[in-house]
Amino acid sequence: MSPPLPGWSLRALGPVPVWTLLLLLSTALAGALLALHLTAALLIGPMAAAIVLAALDARIEVGNVAFMGAQALVGCMIARSFSPALLHEAAREWPLFLVGVASVIGVAVALGWVLAKRRVLPGTTAVWGSFPGAATAMALMAEAFGADVRLVAFMQYLRVLMVAVVASTVARVSLGSAHAPPTAWLAAVPLLPFLTTLLLAFGSAAIAYRLRIPAGPLLLPLFVGALAQDMGWLKVTLPAWLLAISYAVIGWGIGQRFTRDILGYALKVMPRILGAILALIAICAGLSALLMMVSHKDALTAYLAMSPGGADSVAIIAASSQVDVPFVMAMQSARFLLVVLLGPGIARWVAARVQVAGQD
Repeated sequence: MSPPLPGWSLRALGPVPVWTLLLLLSTALAGALLALHLTAALLIGPMAAAIVLAALDARIEVGNVAFMGAQALVGCMIARSFSPALLHEAAREWPLFLVGVASVIGVAVALGWVLAKRRVLPGTTAVWGSFPGAATAMALMAEAFGADVRLVAFMQYLRVLMVAVVASTVARVSLGSAHAPPTAWLAAVPLLPFLTTLLLAFGSAAIAYRLRIPAGPLLLPLFVGALAQDMGWLKVTLPAWLLAISYAVIGWGIGQRFTRDILGYALKVMPRILGAILALIAICAGLSALLMMVSHKDALTAYLAMSPGGADSVAIIAASSQVDVPFVMAMQSARFLLVVLLGPGIARWVAARVQVAGQD
């Protein structure tokens, strides 16, 4: 572990000044990232603000109930993107989807293994940080399965930034525009579906907590919400302002765990992490060229389908571009589900192999 970062201490400040600083800094950083059309801005901005204040020794405490509630709402938000059309698309071309999904996961796991073997990051932390999928879900699941959530989040959201910039640039070069559509923050939502969604989210999270399901406050609302929506029992309804608050709470909850020493270590290994992320993006670009030849999809559709993570960024770019949106989102969703199901076992297997190799 590298020595702690020197600097000022805000430990003497009370909770009101600290939370005021946190809100102001979170708003400024999220606003700057939104101006760059990065869809993860509402989470990365608050997380970065919390990291800055935590590194300055300020005391930030996000309650466990608030953190789990935010996870439940994000789980329902992810469930909202699943639809019978995506399942039909994946079933219709399942060999292609299987190979495409497995190839991206395989490359990511290989890079995680390299990071672990070279002792850049601990075994399971390196693998969870490399997994392509919804970055928030990967970070929260990593914590539930014993990895260092701070370093996993650092690597995941750094990749989200880089993937979003690269994907937006590719779309802009291909089509001349890749801006995210404006969000109606205060748009009215139907009251009954909204209340039902809240009941499903918080009820599922409470059950998951009671049953001690790993990453349950996120995953159980996700699966129950997707099932209820696909069966026609519920239309998952969440206003943009509530999702913004949920993202901020999760960002603060992760960011508060950073300390000067862990941040110093993260900055020390950043060049190697950046190299791994760039390698992953480049290899996935090569895989997208193969996908384009096999599936006869256009270049941008193939690239977005194989883009490693940042599924929400990819979704908005795809929706605002002339691409095969069901194909892109079916590929991204299938990969996310496979990582959720197999991720814990893969992470433990790689960590065990690295440990055995280190003893030889």
